[in-house]
Amino acid sequence: MNQQQINQQSAQQTMPQPPNVVSTKDEMYITDMLSWNLLTMKKAHFFAMHCQDQEIKTALEQAGQMHQRHYEKILSHLQPAGINKQLQQ
Repeated sequence: MNQQQINQQSAQQTMPQPPNVVSTKDEMYITDMLSWNLLTMKKAHFFAMHCQDQEIKTALEQAGQMHQRHYEKILSHLQPAGINKQLQQ
């Protein structure tokens, strides 16, 4: 097995449960993921509202909805651990 195959296999493995402690680096990455999705969702909505072409407008709305789902999914993963309250402070 070559190095690339080993890297692909290790990258595809998931944790059976999240760790009990979230490191500062992990918290910063989670915050970034939330920010990226929220910003992209807002931009897609803004551009859709100012778009004249209905096909492009629909595509932008769908992209915004996708990012909203991603944002909400990340939050749902954080809620059981209570991490989202710490991130919002």
